[in-house]
Amino acid sequence: MVEVRSLRCARCAAGKGCGAGLLGGEAKPRRMDALISGGVDVRAGDEVTVELAPDNLLRAAGIVYGLPLSGAIGGAGIASLLGAGDPGAAGLALAGVVSGVAAGRLRLRRTGCLRRFTPTVTGRLTPAVD
Repeated sequence: MVEVRSLRCARCAAGKGCGAGLLGGEAKPRRMDALISGGVDVRAGDEVTVELAPDNLLRAAGIVYGLPLSGAIGGAGIASLLGAGDPGAAGLALAGVVSGVAAGRLRLRRTGCLRRFTPTVTGRLTPAVD
């Protein structure tokens, strides 16, 4: 179990990331399960680095950002086919975003998906203070 104080990666901290830090803010620390990679010796209270495999990070971004975006584009496309005008296009695009967010949340709650996106402790930054 790790306590995450910052949900920003190095790129986000440098202002060059995806903006997840803007959406998440600096909320209270979160606790989550994490795997420990082989050869890393940690104990309770150590400060550690955690990573998500790059291909899994891309999959997670596709779910979190891609599904709502696809829903918005699909909703706007349907509005265009129906000739719904600007208010109709905005409404259907918004409905598509909401549908995409709901689909992403459902997908991320699946057990297999959760296992794939479990972070791994890759190193120890500082030892625990006794």
